[in-house]
Amino acid sequence: MRRCFFLAHKGAGHAAPNPLVGAVVVKNGKILAEGYHARFGGPHAEVVALKKAGKRARGATLYVSLEPCCFTGKTGPCTKAIIKSGITKIVVATRDPNPRVNGKGIKQLRQAGIMVQENVLKHDAEGLNEDFFSFMKTKKPFVVLKLAFTGDGKTTTPPGASKWITSKESQRFVHRLRSRYQSILVGAETVRKDNPSLTVRHMKGKNPIRIVLGDKVSPRSALFRGGRTILATTRQKRIRGAEVWKLPGTKGYVNIRSLLRRLGQENITSVLVEGGSKVAKSFLDAYAVDKVIFFIAPNNRGTIPMRIPEIRKITPSVRLADVRVTRLGNDIVYQGYVKR
Repeated sequence: MRRCFFLAHKGAGHAAPNPLVGAVVVKNGKILAEGYHARFGGPHAEVVALKKAGKRARGATLYVSLEPCCFTGKTGPCTKAIIKSGITKIVVATRDPNPRVNGKGIKQLRQAGIMVQENVLKHDAEGLNEDFFSFMKTKKPFVVLKLAFTGDGKTTTPPGASKWITSKESQRFVHRLRSRYQSILVGAETVRKDNPSLTVRHMKGKNPIRIVLGDKVSPRSALFRGGRTILATTRQKRIRGAEVWKLPGTKGYVNIRSLLRRLGQENITSVLVEGGSKVAKSFLDAYAVDKVIFFIAPNNRGTIPMRIPEIRKITPSVRLADVRVTRLGNDIVYQGYVKR
């Protein structure tokens, strides 16, 4: 099953809004074939693995990280392909939370005489697709808040210096996050100050959908060139290279929950928030954050305070679970999930 998880990760950034899925065909203790869901609209992991196994799949066991689908969407139902293949047993990590599948796929397989074993490394399987599981439950994207600051609590470098305050290892990790999640969000102030492209670099990966909170940005900004860019604003406005969403708000600030509902309607399952302290505070104040990732660099190269006192005002109501502390280069990385 862990091999299924490893394979599933290969589809990160390409399979969304579908979940990441890996599959392995085993017979007589040997792996016959493997597969993963490589891209949205492409064949599912089970079908890829079974096609590679061919006639050898008859009498074999299929391991899969998520319950096989049982309806026709972009592709046909995987349950039909599994039954036709002659597989006699299937080991499933967890059920699919999609109401069109949840338990129905397993029921079809059992009715066809296939032995089904469930909940093998279930917790790990749900973590693999935490954004998909959350989206199916809430119909809003899974929100990851990423912040980087120096040991003295500041966020940006002096004018003319590198925009990065963290290590090269952390920078590569951030680009991996960009390729993993379906969209990335920053505030208009970040666009004006840094003119970021918000693309995936330092590695191969699909560029995320770019979202800008606010409308006071130059139409010549780098993120309006190539790829999908959404401008979320309270005012009606046109800007070349962007979709402009007029949303409810007060004093020119977009209502965060209205934005998330709209993103959910667009089938955008995850958002990586990379804005500064003001954007971070707006998401925290709206109780809209699901996961946090904080990078702390052991230097004092920052120039703008993180405004931690502002954020601390809401900490009595925001608690983290499953906190992990790791090191990337010389940086300390904190990751945790917001308790509801």
